[in-house]
Parts: sequence; structure tokens; C-alpha cells
Amino acid sequence: MKICILSRDQIKQTLEMNQVIKGVEEVYQLKSQDKTEVWPHVAYDFIPEEGVMDIKSGYVKGVQLHGLKMLNSFPHNSGKGLPTFNGMMMVFDSNTGIPLGVMDASYITCMRTGAAGAIGAKMLAKEDSQNLLIVGSGNQAAYQLAATLLLLPQINTVRVANPRNVDEARDFVSGIVDRLKGEFGITVSTNIRFEVAENLKEAVENSDVIITVTRSRSPLIEKSWVKKGTHFSCVGADMKGKQEIDPEIFRGARIFVDDKPQCIEVGELEIPVKKGVVRESDISGEIGELLEGKVKGRTSNEEITIYDTTGIALLDLITAKVAIDLAKEKNLGTFIEI
Repeated sequence: MKICILSRDQIKQTLEMNQVIKGVEEVYQLKSQDKTEVWPHVAYDFIPEEGVMDIKSGYVKGVQLHGLKMLNSFPHNSGKGLPTFNGMMMVFDSNTGIPLGVMDASYITCMRTGAAGAIGAKMLAKEDSQNLLIVGSGNQAAYQLAATLLLLPQINTVRVANPRNVDEARDFVSGIVDRLKGEFGITVSTNIRFEVAENLKEAVENSDVIITVTRSRSPLIEKSWVKKGTHFSCVGADMKGKQEIDPEIFRGARIFVDDKPQCIEVGELEIPVKKGVVRESDISGEIGELLEGKVKGRTSNEEITIYDTTGIALLDLITAKVAIDLAKEKNLGTFIEI
């Protein structure tokens, strides 16, 4: 058997955000059609190293793919000259069980996560939304921004907040235009203004769309700061105990998820459900149902909407398959016998 081996750099040469968005939307819709399976999530916290490992796996019946992804996040690696975020991905043909590829998982994860948060904003934010707030200025913030600018071209103000490290937010903002061009091929309009949000309360009060992408385990955004009609795409909470927004924001909001059981277990919804602020019956639907037109999205311009995305392996599988197919076309990758 010959297996395609792809490095991070090779994947970066093949994937474009528009392609990833298309694949993610397709998988969300297949999930809504009961043509996918999300298998149990495995996670482990390494103490005292303060590292985290998680395994996500699943089956996309619609395109006959299955596989898994193991990710490792070790924040203190930065002081050792090592990557803080890394992982491996394995993709198999579900007709034969033959492995199709083994590859770096970090870039695929970043791309599909960016697409997921932006799709939630596209489907649920007000049509006239112009003010975007990204809470978090780590690596994933750029992917959220790239995908959101593609799907919400009316955005004219982008604020970036990092409540725990404002200097990191300043560095992010100072280099983001060049990064969007260099990494994503996105030429930013001169009409878009980028700002550092040094006062998070004021930034929230003046935002139409808020994407949270932090490692926080306590709320960063209070209910009293949020204006009517705001949309949240909550991306950072993907393990037990993580929390980015006040649970009270969920009360009375229109709530969507990528996978209902997983979001209740490890997503932004985990704590509001445990506290009794909301129940499972308060979830309006999964994003695939919204894309399929099976449920209604936003019902008024005053409504607060929330999309809780924990990330599901199905998105990685379809993105990895796109990468494998494009790599073959471009004669990239290494094919080995096992």
C-alpha cells in the first residue's frame, strides 16, 4: 500500500480558505442528512507539564472517509524553541479500510476552525454587521479573521482584544494586513480599519460580531456589555472547564452548535447547561440543519445569536482529503509503501 505523507508546508501550498469553507459547509450538511458519525472525544491534561492532548475521530459516509486526529498543545514549548501546537492526522478509505494519507494536523485544524467560526457568523449575524471583534490574538485568530472577511465582506472595522496580553494584540494588529496577503492571498480593502481593543467592555459594546478564540477557563465577556443583535461564534472552548463568555449571555439567545452532544459536554455550552441557565431543548439546532434550511436562523435584529463550535473530526477529514487530492495534482507529498 502506498500512503501519501504531507508536511505542514506542503499542505500550505495546496489549501486555500475558500476551498476549506466549501468542504466544511458540505460536511455540516452531510451531518444534517445523517451521513456522518462523530465518534467519542478523548482528551487528557498532562500535569505538571500543563500540556493538553485530544483525539477526535469520525466517519463521513457521504464521501466514504474515516480517520482520526491527535493534537497536542504545550504552551511552554515556546520557551524551549519548540512548536506549542502540533499533531498528526490519519485518513482512510471507508470502502476498503486502506489508509489514504498521514499528515501534519495543525494547519488543517487551523484552516477548518477558521472556516467554522466564520460560517456561524455568515449564517447568524445581522446582514448589516460591520464591526467585528476577535477576542484572542494567538495563532488561530488570523484564520478566524481570514475566513470571516471572505464571508462577511461588509465588515469595515476589526478590533482585536487580548485581555491578558495587550502587547501580543498590538503585534498581531501591526502585522495582520501583510499576513492576510502573504498566508491567505487576501488583499485587505483600505476601507477596513484594524484596531487594538484595549478596553474589552467598550469593544464588546460596539461590536456586531464577536469571535472568541482563547484558552480561558473563566468568562471574559459579561452579559451587561452585550448589545442587542450581537452574534457570538465561540471557538476556544473545546474541552471540559473552558469558558469564554458569561453563561447568562445564553439565556434567551438563539443557540446553534456544530455537534449537540459534544458541545454540551465540552463546549461553551457545558457550564451554562450545568448551571441550569439553559437546557438542551433551548438549542435551536445544529449548523448543518441551518445550512440545509431545516431550521430558522436569526429571527430579529434584536436577537442575540450564539454559535458554539467545538470542532469535529469530520471537518478535518474532508479538508485532509482535499489536501491529498490537490497534492497529487501538484506533485507534492511523499508516497511510501507500508
